[in-house]
Amino acid sequence: MAKLLLRTAAGLQPYGPVWTAMQRFTETRTEGTPDEVWLLEHTPVFTLGRNAREEYLHDAGDIEVVRTDRGGQVTYHGPGQILLYTLLDLKRHGLGVRGLVDLLEGVAIELLGEYGIEAHARPEAPGVYVGEAKIAALGLRVRRGCSYHGLAFNVDMDLSPFDRIDPCGYRGLPVTDLKRLGITDITPMAAGRRLAGHLARRLGVMLEEGRVLQP
Repeated sequence: MAKLLLRTAAGLQPYGPVWTAMQRFTETRTEGTPDEVWLLEHTPVFTLGRNAREEYLHDAGDIEVVRTDRGGQVTYHGPGQILLYTLLDLKRHGLGVRGLVDLLEGVAIELLGEYGIEAHARPEAPGVYVGEAKIAALGLRVRRGCSYHGLAFNVDMDLSPFDRIDPCGYRGLPVTDLKRLGITDITPMAAGRRLAGHLARRLGVMLEEGRVLQP
């Protein structure tokens, strides 16, 4: 059975070095390179996608701003949010971009369902929602048939920075996390591991612990 390497980073990681490491991995991988999923939390940062409009970022204040190469508009990453970065050979799995979006939304919805929380995707606004509130955001980049970036899932975070932006380009879009939904018994990393497990099962591959991530 093919394998998916799970790599984790301890502590809070600055965005730039992780982004560079994803690009480097994608540029140098070969047809035989195992796919990887990276789990980590970022230091506070607003990121803008390739075509993001700067007016969606109202007041960065003292929070770092990075224009990155993923799709999508503007979002916030910070402590208490787990990033599931998916470095996958899409051809290997017979996936296109739409299929990968559906896959990642599905694993987040599945995790929420384990807690009895009904969640859904919105075709016009990728991500995962509980009621009208967004709990998970997506941003992807595909090069040479391989993906990087991935899913940001809110576990237990300070949500106030989202007030400084139009999340994913939608003014006034409410945002939530597991803690505000009454789920307090799981850490961001534990949530990420469960998301990675659901991802591996849906891909039909074996999840295997990889080397500690040191971007």
